[in-house]
Amino acid sequence: MIYSDFQGMKLSALGMGCMRLPVIDGDDSRPDQPRVDEMVDYAFSHGVNYYDTAWGYHAGNSEIAIGKALKRYPREKFYLANKFPGYDLANMGKVKEIFEEQLKKCGVEYFDFYLFHNVCELNVEGYLDPKFGIFDYLIDQKKNGRIRHLGFSGHGGMQTLRAFLDKYAEYMEFGQLQVNWVDWDFQNAKGKVEYFTKLGIPVWVMEPVRGGKLAHLDEKYSAELKKLRPEASDVEWAFRFLQTVPEVKVTLSGMSDFEQIKQNIAFYEDIKPLNNAELEVLDKIAKEMIKQYNVPCTGCRYCTTHCPKGIGIPDLLELYNEHRFTGGGFIAPMALDAIPEDKRPASCIGCRSCEKVCPQQIKISEVFKDFTRILQA
Repeated sequence: MIYSDFQGMKLSALGMGCMRLPVIDGDDSRPDQPRVDEMVDYAFSHGVNYYDTAWGYHAGNSEIAIGKALKRYPREKFYLANKFPGYDLANMGKVKEIFEEQLKKCGVEYFDFYLFHNVCELNVEGYLDPKFGIFDYLIDQKKNGRIRHLGFSGHGGMQTLRAFLDKYAEYMEFGQLQVNWVDWDFQNAKGKVEYFTKLGIPVWVMEPVRGGKLAHLDEKYSAELKKLRPEASDVEWAFRFLQTVPEVKVTLSGMSDFEQIKQNIAFYEDIKPLNNAELEVLDKIAKEMIKQYNVPCTGCRYCTTHCPKGIGIPDLLELYNEHRFTGGGFIAPMALDAIPEDKRPASCIGCRSCEKVCPQQIKISEVFKDFTRILQA
């Protein structure tokens, strides 16, 4: 196992994410404890010492399952990460109640790593609002040793992350981002990593294979990659890409069966970073994949000056592209929830004033109709 240095500790470069544990009869709320134990045993025996869970994973039962699995090992031999669930605004005033319950569910007296979960457009104001006492409470827990290291995860855009870090950067010891070879440009992961590095915040990675999308590429793309590394699978390319990004300390993979954990651990027995030629091919493939779903908005904003409803059209088109490429997911709906109802795609009146000035000749009104249909499906 490869290890990363972090404040005098050796963290396994691959961490076990606990959002996609094996379950019983396809029921996401019922982790299969014997199989979870088996996976943890294999991970532990092969050097994985970082385990990441959260309040909402497996309908609240991920914390219990991983807690039971790790309880069989000395507490000082593993690092456990958990998160405050601010992705649900109903939780904002419950930080003490939730934190205490998380310790009980995991069966531990402290968390090695604790995060503000999913800093995004929907919740950033709540995270920053002192009336909820989230920051103050978590800092107190750090002072008394029940949180060893405080950080955050974020799916929000750069503006949102800046707002959060403008206030809390000096207290954030690490930041967790969605980074993979498609989102390097598509979600500006590169820019976010550079921003974190400028602030001295080490990078943790989530969604390295984008929920499995990068584990099974179209045959033509797989064939192209095979010419460069005949022995490498599609999923190996995803992890080797991250080994090429020096700022990355820990990569979390939500592995759902024994074969996945064996395979992914094997990729971290050594480092095989990509060379420039290989990175160029990945970049080309990423652009081709995205283009299949992409509305070619350049963000010129000519459209917004002609919209009688004052809709932020380029921002919504960006969310539309994300939602179509991902095939659904939570990022676009989450971001839309933070936008006033009269500024969402369904508010478009179809006047086409925006389309008359669009240099790309995008049929914006039709796109918004489709976006509304997809969201309601």
